[in-house]
Amino acid sequence: MAGIALLPTFLQGVEFAGEHIFYDGAPAQADLVRAGFFVPEYMGPKSTVEVLVDMPALEVVQLLTAGFDYVLPYLPAGAKLCNAAGVHDASTAELAIGLIISSLRGLDAAARNMVSGTWQHETRPSLADRVVLVLGAGGVGQAIRARLEPFETTVTMIGRTARTGVHAVSDLESLLPTADVVVIAVPLDVTTDGLVDSQFLQRMKAGALLVNVARGRVVVTDALIAQLHAGHISAALDVSDPEPLPPDHPLWSCPNLLISPHVGGDTSAFGPRARSLVMDQLARWASGQDLRNVIPTP
Repeated sequence: MAGIALLPTFLQGVEFAGEHIFYDGAPAQADLVRAGFFVPEYMGPKSTVEVLVDMPALEVVQLLTAGFDYVLPYLPAGAKLCNAAGVHDASTAELAIGLIISSLRGLDAAARNMVSGTWQHETRPSLADRVVLVLGAGGVGQAIRARLEPFETTVTMIGRTARTGVHAVSDLESLLPTADVVVIAVPLDVTTDGLVDSQFLQRMKAGALLVNVARGRVVVTDALIAQLHAGHISAALDVSDPEPLPPDHPLWSCPNLLISPHVGGDTSAFGPRARSLVMDQLARWASGQDLRNVIPTP
């Protein structure tokens, strides 16, 4: 262990036997030079991770997000990168279920109808009896699966490799046309960037629902817009490309689309889980134990 631990202010109350400093906004330059363990601000601006290049003593970067792609360009050589796997699983899975139910049952349309006082009764698809394909069999994907099964659904899981209860990604082409709902819960990397393209969307069952709680760039935005306007599918997005979505972006005016502003993991459950992870990682760092959630980097 070398240097200090540099933590965002919302983690105040985290107990650590070594020296640690809480920062608010931009960390002080003197602290950056000494920092050996750094937790970037959650959902902070790009500058939050750009400071990594100014941290010569850095040993560990502990993220508060499951995604890590945005850090890689700034990660110093030799520093370990750890994500927040497990911290956001429950909250993100909750939102995925909420987006599915809201879209299938037309709750977003009902909310808009309240503005004009329009009573529009119609028969809508149930979640019960739907075939749901979850693309991504990590912590978030498994949490989604656990919450889907009590709704009397048939859940199909796809991961990088086949294992008990999980199909390989090579089975995606044959499984896509069978699904009423497709949930995207994969990390963003070179294999998933642009994965949901025109060919993917065209292979989906007519009238199926696409739900993305992963990263915006997993879905090719222009391809999705085309399929929504064609009426082939509907979609619910918690993430987008670009993000934040500009007010004049064509996604806002697409039919059959529900958008939430990347709130999947940002709930009251986040704080306690984040503090628990950071405290455990600090203890491991101080004692020289293996860290959790280490991301392999080049």
